[in-house]
Amino acid sequence: MKKKVLTLFLAVTTLGLVSCNSNDDETGIVIDGIDLSKDVDCCSAEEALQVYKFLQTVKIIPELSTEVDGLYNVWAYSKTGSLHKGYNDLYFVVTKKKTGNYVKNFDLTNVTPIMDMVKMGMKHSTPVAPTVTTFDETRLAVKHTWVSFLMNTSDAGTWAFSYDIAVLGSTGGIKDTPFTVDALPDGQDWLKSFKVGDDTYYLSLVNPSDFVTGTNDIQAYISKKNTPATTPYGLATEKFTIEIDPRMPDMGNHTSPDNVALTKQADGSYKGSINLTMTGLWRIHLTVKDTQGNIVAGGDDLKDGFSSIFWDVTL
Repeated sequence: MKKKVLTLFLAVTTLGLVSCNSNDDETGIVIDGIDLSKDVDCCSAEEALQVYKFLQTVKIIPELSTEVDGLYNVWAYSKTGSLHKGYNDLYFVVTKKKTGNYVKNFDLTNVTPIMDMVKMGMKHSTPVAPTVTTFDETRLAVKHTWVSFLMNTSDAGTWAFSYDIAVLGSTGGIKDTPFTVDALPDGQDWLKSFKVGDDTYYLSLVNPSDFVTGTNDIQAYISKKNTPATTPYGLATEKFTIEIDPRMPDMGNHTSPDNVALTKQADGSYKGSINLTMTGLWRIHLTVKDTQGNIVAGGDDLKDGFSSIFWDVTL
């Protein structure tokens, strides 16, 4: 099914590349009460080409894709066409059903993943980016967001996804659509929680599958559990510092030099750098401090001498 959807999309997209820079010949035509003069092509041929090239690096998620008013296709993408526990980048593209042209004037809001833990009789959401934004200035027809899933789909619970979308006066979206969240492979663990008083926070490590041996920029988000728990968890407004101590548990727990703690940036993310000197399993021990330098999580010197909260990354 995925292959069929992707083949259809590529055929439609190719048509869009040919016609995207032309003047719309639909001006003044009204079909079924819809004024097609409002449905203009979105972008230059060069912009369309950049979008097309980007879409060759990601794969469609059929469950999260939909259509709006029979006029537009909404395509959801991730790096692999699937979703997994921890941090996931999500991309959205809208095309005109009639021509396949990309549409850049759309707004996607209210991204809401919900885990239904049937056996426990409860539901909860998960950390979600604060907004859906334009990917970059060369690919205005691509919108980006992220979700960090607390757990994978299992007998304990199932996930459903909702979002709203507005495209050139038409509205739609998906509501409580089931989808699967896969477990991460052994040696990968990108999401940890900690508590400060009655508040629960989540540490999401961004795209560690892209790490290489040597020095890597490292990025993370700290999200705060909402009340009610079914409301997506937004970025914590509090300011922390995340100190990192990478160790190789399979190699005598040796560490590496020149690691830089993650500090909060203007966009709400936390950034630092990490030096991974060789391939293998790295356990990144975490110490979270407040603005006064007090330890609020981790850094607690367990019996093995390391932190109780950590990320695992395997190169």
